[in-house]
Amino acid sequence: MMFALAMGIATANAQENVTVGQSNGSDQPTLTKEVYPQKEADGDLYHGLTRKLGFDRMVPPHGLEVTYDKTVHVIFPAEVRYVDLGSPDLIAGKADGAENVIRVKATVRNFPNETNMSVITEDGSFYTFNVKYAAEPLLLNVEMCDFIHDGEAVNRPNNAQEIYLKELGSESPMLVRLIMKSIHKQNKREVKHIGCKRFGIQYLLKGIYTHNGLLYFHTEIRNQSNVPFDVDYITWKIVDKKVAKRTAVQERVILPLRAQNYATFVPGKKSERTVFTMAKFTIPDGKCLVVELNEKNGGRHQSFVIENEDLVRANTINELQVR
Repeated sequence: MMFALAMGIATANAQENVTVGQSNGSDQPTLTKEVYPQKEADGDLYHGLTRKLGFDRMVPPHGLEVTYDKTVHVIFPAEVRYVDLGSPDLIAGKADGAENVIRVKATVRNFPNETNMSVITEDGSFYTFNVKYAAEPLLLNVEMCDFIHDGEAVNRPNNAQEIYLKELGSESPMLVRLIMKSIHKQNKREVKHIGCKRFGIQYLLKGIYTHNGLLYFHTEIRNQSNVPFDVDYITWKIVDKKVAKRTAVQERVILPLRAQNYATFVPGKKSERTVFTMAKFTIPDGKCLVVELNEKNGGRHQSFVIENEDLVRANTINELQVR
């Protein structure tokens, strides 16, 4: 009996070691037993813990033709943050003075192999292109779709993921954009006591909102005069409430992360609204947040003050109500 048991164990070990064999003299390997880890006869078999990627996981690429003597421009719905080229046969860069336009050219004539290009935009969208050379490209100026507006019509996989950007923390850039658009569209005046008015110009804070570690400020510029108002710049800074003479003023500038419908020009008898997104912050005791609106080549400057009690009463945004 002991001899039979030993022979059985030896036979089992021999079967464990033989995982891939030849079938009928052909060159195709045949799997005889699932054992992990395994040694494949070639690199075409996926065994053990490796799973082959399916087409449902692929981000469908767009086809793009480039040439040596002409420049192809690709216009994106948001600012471009990242560009990667798959081959030195391509050269690409942002168009001068435009953050959402990429120009692409071939560095050599008639390069034979297809290559690729990938782009990430500020709203967290990922675009990929298969690029090939053409003596006369069919499309020299391409406008990419806005995923927010196009929805199901866009050629995106069902499991598409937006890219998360460092400055927005754990918040989705796509959701930030949707929140700003929703606040701007609803146009509610939640705050009624913060604002200023001088020289026929009124600058108002209409609402403060918070969601997932970010703050949203809804502002409005009303031009009640006949003279157009050109915005030079807007500053957000935390300053001391009381500053004694001959002492250094301690200021901390707060920079917006995003702006929806940033107003740079307000015609006479018109108004413009802007939604700013900022990282979460609070105002220390004895300090306040001063928002200053400066006119370009003019003196109709405006400013209003936000206290810490106004900040901590920011309205919470319900994602289900964002449209």
